[in-house]
Amino acid sequence: MAKKVLRIINRFNIGGITYNVSYLSKYLEPDFETLLVGGPEEEGEDSSLYIPQNLGLKPLVLKQFQREINFKADYAAYKEIKKIIREFKPDIVHTHASKAGAIGRLAAIHCKVPIIIHTFHGHVFHSYFGKIKTNFYKIIERYLARKSTAIIAISHKQKIELSEVFHIAPKEKIYVVPLGFDLTKFTINKEKNRKEFREKYNLSENQLAIGIIGRLAPIKNHDLFIEAIAYLKQKKAPSFKAFIIGDGETKLSIMETCKTWQVSYSTNPIDEVDVIFTSWITNIDWALHGLDLVALTSLNEGTPVSIIEAQAAGKYVVSTNVGGIEDVLHPDCGLLSIVWDKEGFCNNLYVACNNYYINAKKAEKAIEWALQKFSYTRLVADMRMLYQQLLK
Repeated sequence: MAKKVLRIINRFNIGGITYNVSYLSKYLEPDFETLLVGGPEEEGEDSSLYIPQNLGLKPLVLKQFQREINFKADYAAYKEIKKIIREFKPDIVHTHASKAGAIGRLAAIHCKVPIIIHTFHGHVFHSYFGKIKTNFYKIIERYLARKSTAIIAISHKQKIELSEVFHIAPKEKIYVVPLGFDLTKFTINKEKNRKEFREKYNLSENQLAIGIIGRLAPIKNHDLFIEAIAYLKQKKAPSFKAFIIGDGETKLSIMETCKTWQVSYSTNPIDEVDVIFTSWITNIDWALHGLDLVALTSLNEGTPVSIIEAQAAGKYVVSTNVGGIEDVLHPDCGLLSIVWDKEGFCNNLYVACNNYYINAKKAEKAIEWALQKFSYTRLVADMRMLYQQLLK
C-alpha cells in the first residue's frame, strides 16, 4: 500500500521549486501518493500552476498563504493545513521553503505526523532583513528543526551553512539532495531558437546578448548588473545588448538605476538600447539559446535554477559567489566574485565579453555534466531512498 505524502510549498510562482515539487509528486508514484498544496502567486508574479497540471496533478491552492507575515492569514492557513492533515492522514509531511516550512511543520507537529521533513531551497539568515528580525527567524528555524525528522539541503555548501555557520540543525540531521529538472529541452532546437530570439530583439550577428534571469527583488541585486553594463560601456567592451528577464517589485527602481548610470533601456524588443526589460519569458530554453552570457548578481541564493539551465544550454556564466553556486557551477563554465566585490563582478563580465568565443567552447563541457547532476530522475531516486530510510 502506498504511503501518503503531504507536500507543501510557499506559492505557485515561476521558479525551480514548483518544478521540483511537481516532479516529486508525480514520479514518486506508485510508492508514494502525494497531495500537493501551496499558496497563489503574488502580484507581479506569473502563476506556475501549469507545471503540475501539465503532469496531470491537481494541486490544492490555499488562498490564506501569503509571502509576508500576516498573523490572521497565517493562522487561517495553519488551521486549514491541520484540517487537511486530519482528512488526508499523511505518513510524511514534507515542506519546501520558509513560510510553508513554518506553518506546515507546526501543523504537522500538532497533528503528530510520523515523519516531518523540510527542504531549505534558500534561507533568510543574511541579506534579507535587519539583525533583530534575522535572529527571530533563526530561533524559529532551530525550534522547527528540532521537531523535524530530517532537514534537506540542496547543496553541500548549504549544509555547512545550516549546520556550522547558522547552527540550525546538527549535520547528522541534514541530508543533501540537489535539485533536479527535465533539462533535455535545453539541448534541442538550439539554432532555430537562437535565430528567432535574435530576430525578435533586433540583434546583429556580432552583437553579444547578456541576460540575467529571475524575479526583480532586492535580494537579486539587479543594480549591480546595471552598474556592470555601465562598466562595459566605459571600457568599450565588444558590441552587446543586455536583457533583464523577469518581473517584480524593483522594476521601477532598476529603471531609475539605469538613468543614474546613463544606461539606456526599453521594454520594446527592437529598440537600440543598452538594456531590454522583457518581463517573464516562460519558454526559457528559447531565451537561453538566444543569449551568449548569463549573469547572476544575488546577495543570497539557495541553488539558482538559472545557472543550472544556462549550463544545460551551454552558456558561460558570470555570478556572485553566494549560496550553493560553487557546488552548481562547472569550473570551466563561469567566473565568480565575492558578493560585495562590485569591481570584481564588473571586471569578470568584461573579461567574459572579451573572451566570448573561447569561453563558449569551455561552456560546452558543462552540458552533459548538468544533465547528469541535475536530472529529475536523480532527484526522485534520491528522495525515494530517503523516504524509505526514514520510514524504517
